[in-house]
Amino acid sequence: MKKALITGASSGIGKEISLYLNSLGYSLILVGRNPDKLNEVKKECKDSKVIICDLSEEKEVINLYEKTKDENISLLVNNAAFGLFGYFDETDLNAELKMIDLNIKGYHILTKLFLKDFILKDEGYILNVSSSAGFLSGPYLSTYYATKNYITALTLAIYEELKVKKSRVKISLLAPGPVNTNFNKVAGGTFNVKGLTPEYVARVGIDNMLKGKLIIVPTFKMKTGIFLIRLLPRKLLLKITYRIQKRKNK
Repeated sequence: MKKALITGASSGIGKEISLYLNSLGYSLILVGRNPDKLNEVKKECKDSKVIICDLSEEKEVINLYEKTKDENISLLVNNAAFGLFGYFDETDLNAELKMIDLNIKGYHILTKLFLKDFILKDEGYILNVSSSAGFLSGPYLSTYYATKNYITALTLAIYEELKVKKSRVKISLLAPGPVNTNFNKVAGGTFNVKGLTPEYVARVGIDNMLKGKLIIVPTFKMKTGIFLIRLLPRKLLLKITYRIQKRKNK
């Protein structure tokens, strides 16, 4: 049976990716910090197990890899992340450093370690769950946008390296717009536009990843928006992005 490891699997996109992969015949390693929620997901999945891990702690991330490296994992989903609304000079530094550790270092370490194994086997998939934020700068959500820019740039670079090596390993970037998850609640804001369902985003992400697509953007509207980013002046984009984020009132 094929096996997948999913971080942030307790809710939202991570949970729905887990359920969908299980329906496709994957056994699962469900990773996160909330044992109760993870075990609820486990009950809905065949042949799955839970690993409790704080992915903002470097040692725990490396320990996660050491615990699972011999389990013949063929698919890694990096999904765990959070954001924080507010002006950069007013937001909490410790929370932002935690965010950088989770949103960047956690992804970076797991991608690197599992990628090495996948390359040796010449097979495997990595799906890095990013955001449309990964193509922009984000006033009022600045650190989160910066972390997603890192994941976008890293994933694209690795894709090209694999292509040059003629590797059969595939890496993809899932970059949705607003999704109805706990993200805004954790970050301290509320949606002002209708978000996509995490079920829809999960299915689009996994289906296109399995086809080897590099950048996966659910909905034509968001694809158009990301295309227009290339055409608009940077200062105008900053104004537009600020207004969108500022309307997510605390």
